[in-house]
Amino acid sequence: MIFGFGEKGTTNLLTRALALVGEKLETIPDPVQIDYHLPNALDVQVHRDYEKFIGELAGRFPHEAAGIRAFYDECWAVFNCLNAMDLLSLEEPRYLARVFFEHPLACLGLVKYLPLNVGGIARKHIRDEELLRFIDMECYCWSVVPAEKTPMINAGMVFSDRHYGGINYPRGGVGKIAAALARGIERTGLGRLRYRSRVTRVLLEGGTAVGVELADGRQIRGKRIVSNATRWDTFGKLLPEERTPITEKWWRGRYEKSPSFLSMHLGVRADALPAGTECHHILLEEWSRLEATDGTGTLFVSIPTLLDPSLAPPGRHIVHAFAPAVVEDFQKMSPAEYEAAKEAFAGRLIARLERIFPGLGAAVEFKEVGSPRTHRRYLGRADGTYGPIPSKVLPGLLTMPFNRTPIRNLYTVGDSTFPGQGLNAVAFSGFACGWRIAADLGKISLLGR
Repeated sequence: MIFGFGEKGTTNLLTRALALVGEKLETIPDPVQIDYHLPNALDVQVHRDYEKFIGELAGRFPHEAAGIRAFYDECWAVFNCLNAMDLLSLEEPRYLARVFFEHPLACLGLVKYLPLNVGGIARKHIRDEELLRFIDMECYCWSVVPAEKTPMINAGMVFSDRHYGGINYPRGGVGKIAAALARGIERTGLGRLRYRSRVTRVLLEGGTAVGVELADGRQIRGKRIVSNATRWDTFGKLLPEERTPITEKWWRGRYEKSPSFLSMHLGVRADALPAGTECHHILLEEWSRLEATDGTGTLFVSIPTLLDPSLAPPGRHIVHAFAPAVVEDFQKMSPAEYEAAKEAFAGRLIARLERIFPGLGAAVEFKEVGSPRTHRRYLGRADGTYGPIPSKVLPGLLTMPFNRTPIRNLYTVGDSTFPGQGLNAVAFSGFACGWRIAADLGKISLLGR
């Protein structure tokens, strides 16, 4: 589900990032963000049309109609604050001063919500426990934690932008995003990309980051060093554990690695999908299994060929299904045992999918399965984690670190930095980091506002 490709406002960060390097992608609007299939036959579609979504949810919980609207309207209040200003570095004083001068009410609104989580806001408006579990799922499907641990700032962005800018799929596949960024960076001369160049160490001289060392022993030096690895990989692997700042140790006391996923890509006959099937689905049979990692937990489904048929041969569809999993369940195995473990997990997912797509298993013509080990190997992420999650209820985003680190000239970017997980949130951290570095190098005046 791709956020950030809208054409208006300031929260369309993917559109803006591509525009900065002279690129633009054709996208396909998705009329339904998620088709939920939840316990007690709670089947709800999150329509791009806000009123249609609110109406459908209120139709299922008519006694909570006022509370539903009040909750989601409060999410809009957060979004409208974000969407009123350029989203750049909250560490840079000149930016903060300018944005407060231009948008004082929006800034004060964000300050109000910065320490708050979704759970408290939801319970202010809603009493029905099943509806509150639905709000948990609304959060979990992108933050991988329930509402009580999900920052309200992030929820305001997600729950509103899906109706404002919408969910838009890049024609030709998600890989087109990275390809366009790479093409634009090289064409404009803004940078140089090195492929198959795994970084194994951040170089320090006198406590200052001065470069990186690659797996083949080559060293690359720079004025500023940026790590988009997880914080567990940056501090303790790319940097020796003894150089881990005390602030990072405090951070580890508040956050933990989220589970990874077992991802299954299927090629299926088109007749396996009923007419009118939506692109994105979430399936859960029991609320108590929301966070389970054994193949019985939340099951995510994406069928991109429903939006872009060119991605598969005629008469075929791609079904990407994935569920939370942990690397420990796939460790210390022989190759045969490892393949059997993946197949068993994938088999459980296919059996569950037949609840909404009867006969799907018999229609599978191609299957490829990746485990948390796959995520760890190819994405370079500690234990294949999706990202950091609060290990306890925290005050919203107040404890999420910004881009600068205590190591001089070393910055971090990505889902281990403010504002956290999600494609648009990570794009925000990239904009913020670039602005912070430009300020540190004295280049802000060259960037205009």
